[in-house]
Amino acid sequence: MEARTLAVPHAVEFTPPVFGDQRGLFTAPFQEPTFLEAVGHPMTVAQTNHSVSRRGTIRGIHFADVPPGQGKYVYCPKGSLLDVVVDLRTGSPTFGAWDTVTLDSRTFRGVYLAEGLGHGFIALEDDTIMSYLCSTSYNPPAEHGIDPLDPDLGLPWPGDVEYLLSDKDRAAPSLAEARDSGLLPRYEDCLARYAELRANA
Repeated sequence: MEARTLAVPHAVEFTPPVFGDQRGLFTAPFQEPTFLEAVGHPMTVAQTNHSVSRRGTIRGIHFADVPPGQGKYVYCPKGSLLDVVVDLRTGSPTFGAWDTVTLDSRTFRGVYLAEGLGHGFIALEDDTIMSYLCSTSYNPPAEHGIDPLDPDLGLPWPGDVEYLLSDKDRAAPSLAEARDSGLLPRYEDCLARYAELRANA
């Protein structure tokens, strides 16, 4: 498995080998040894999520309060999607920066997002499945979102499709509104959380 750090620090793309033959294929989208080497601590899994989306569905941009935050490891076992990572950590040198990775059921790439980073995606095909490994359980009061269509953020959603969003995502604040209201995680709190995870590894 290969690992590549994204343009947003503390986000990593993983590409596993895929073995195909006349029966089909086999791959291991998550592999702990490579993950440990790239991230510096194990992936604690408190919950797994599974979503199925129509083409054009945008989910996100979502994040959780830090501490404890919620680290995520995501991959696409069916279909294809454009995955987006956004640095929402106030005080970060790359605050507001984003990066994208195409996840699909041909390469089985995965993306790890550390606590404090924002995550979203758009389904590029009908019946696209996203699988999530989450480091903490669902905690509604601690989970938030920002507007994925915020023009100041300028995320590269494809322009040839009608966007489908939940009411909650469509009503989410802009990045500037979330920052000004104190909703976003602080970079220093995130760094302290990462250090704690490494120390407990």
